Amino acid sequence: MNAATRTIDTVLFDLDDTLLDDSASYKRAARRVAAELADERGVDPERLVTNYIAEANGFWKRLSQEHLTLPIHDARTQLWSDALVASGVPVDVALAQRCAERYTRYRADELELFPGALDLVLALRERGCKLGIVSNGFAATHNEKVDRLGLRPYVDGLFLADEMQMVKPDPEIFRHVCRTLGSAPARTAMVGDRYDRDIVGAGSVGLFTVLIDIHAIPLPEGARPPDAVVDSIGEVLSVLPLKARPAG
Repeated sequence: MNAATRTIDTVLFDLDDTLLDDSASYKRAARRVAAELADERGVDPERLVTNYIAEANGFWKRLSQEHLTLPIHDARTQLWSDALVASGVPVDVALAQRCAERYTRYRADELELFPGALDLVLALRERGCKLGIVSNGFAATHNEKVDRLGLRPYVDGLFLADEMQMVKPDPEIFRHVCRTLGSAPARTAMVGDRYDRDIVGAGSVGLFTVLIDIHAIPLPEGARPPDAVVDSIGEVLSVLPLKARPAG
């Protein structure tokens, strides 16, 4: 079904790097931790930040159902431990725990919606759309993010990996979300920044898919393209096949 023959009344969003600038916030938080470690332990801060980013990217890229049993705070402690060791610091569990705790606190302080994200949410609500957030994140962190960013009053459902015990791009996630929100795939859009996580699963069950191409990652050869591609969250409204406004 193409955009000309469908009407969207439910819009789902990924959270990190879709509604909020997560890449910027977590990197700023990591740099604050690294700067403190440079003073306390003489660690090269740039090396530590680089190693932490590599560990974090690897964790989220490998994320599967098996990871959902490990509390996110324990996972972050392990990520910091691995980054510290890679930076020349001997194994020190207590230090890794302190780094994880500081990082969690600093990251919360750094959270920011992308410009235009709240305007989009409000515009969709004004048009009568149901809204949901579908994330591979964990309840222990993402509930706080949603509340700190002021999104809670505007969403009809928050669907998190550890609570669902499913990880995008599992198509069953999108079927589950549609059933829960009382929608149907043909009337639902999925907006996200990752083709492999957000677009593939949603598109496979018939959702209208919108890729926010902030990472400029080429699509795999022969891949089915998203229904729409935009450069920023502020462009999403213009590509959604929503019900026309009443005349007058």
